Amino acid sequence: MASKLAIVCIKTLAMPLHLPYRYIIFLFFSPLFLSCEDDEVLNPDDPANLVVDVEVADDGSGMVFIQAHADNAVEYQLRIGADDDPVESNITGTFEYEFIQPGTYDLDVRAYGSSGRYLRQVIPVTIDLGGDDVTPDQGYVTPLHYDGWELVWHDEFDGNSVDPDNWVFEIGDGCPDLCGWGNNELQYYREENAWVEDGILTIEARKESFDNRQYTSSRMKTQGKQSFQYGRIDIRALLPAGQGVWPALWMLGNDITSVGWPKCGEIDIMEMIGGNGRENTVHGTLHWDLNGHVQAGGSYTLSSGTFGDEYHVFTIIWDEDTITWFVNDMQFYQIDITPDHMTEFHQEFFFIFNVAVGGNWPGNPDETTVFPQQMRVDYVRVFQQI
Repeated sequence: MASKLAIVCIKTLAMPLHLPYRYIIFLFFSPLFLSCEDDEVLNPDDPANLVVDVEVADDGSGMVFIQAHADNAVEYQLRIGADDDPVESNITGTFEYEFIQPGTYDLDVRAYGSSGRYLRQVIPVTIDLGGDDVTPDQGYVTPLHYDGWELVWHDEFDGNSVDPDNWVFEIGDGCPDLCGWGNNELQYYREENAWVEDGILTIEARKESFDNRQYTSSRMKTQGKQSFQYGRIDIRALLPAGQGVWPALWMLGNDITSVGWPKCGEIDIMEMIGGNGRENTVHGTLHWDLNGHVQAGGSYTLSSGTFGDEYHVFTIIWDEDTITWFVNDMQFYQIDITPDHMTEFHQEFFFIFNVAVGGNWPGNPDETTVFPQQMRVDYVRVFQQI
């Protein structure tokens, strides 16, 4: 079955820019005299009583079927999102439109009268495309056991909720102390944007208004629950895409509450910034204090495809001497942590998983960004040498 909804328009007339100046005062006040209870049309050349029926196909095809009707309408137009130009115009009010990417879109349906004025309805629809979803059996997998290593902690996300024994959520936009989380990010973090289902943790970034922010997402951490010094860390994940989307799997030193950042140290196991074809590259980075913030790191670029095509395993091996980064067991960066000014990296660290939206590094979303976007995590495992 297809999902279906009907919208009845209040008879508020919008004013096209090309009308003569003498019409401006009349049109500005015209909404005050029109209502859905009063069927009287002030001008027979104006449209009235706009009704829009929308059906979204549930077969994963991305098809949307629209039927619009208004009295006195001589033309109907369909726009998608904030586009100025219609994708289709006709005299019947019947539209079929195929979306090729999943996400939530605004259908802007307009009925024009011979006067040039129009009625408008903006209807949000959510598109799920069948056949394009990546399943957990696709992609690289690492073992539960390595010779010479002991599995000391792991979360396979096998339950039906985020485990409170392992994770806590950070809520808000960082204000008042760290508005935008120090990076001019745009999202408001909520617990509701993360869930566990079928053995997968999902963190979803959405375009929605909440508490004066236009985007929401989730940020969860093991601070006070699970922390580790040294070991092999494997995280298997599927990454989102889109300009301004910024997924991260990372760690902070336990002493952040006493010494602050960057003196606590930061280990970025994986970061990706979306847009402009950047979804094929991930970054591994260290941040620390050396009379101020310094950082060092490397990047890994796939030979083909993106990190949203299948699951990949992001790994660090961390010991007393070095931290080494891998993607699917392929090393791409290593750094020596023995210098005296890198003592930050010889203490316990906790995990943070999040998807940010916008910020200094990725830039903000634009008209090409499709929401919602998801980062999915199959497992996180910590091994230590025997």
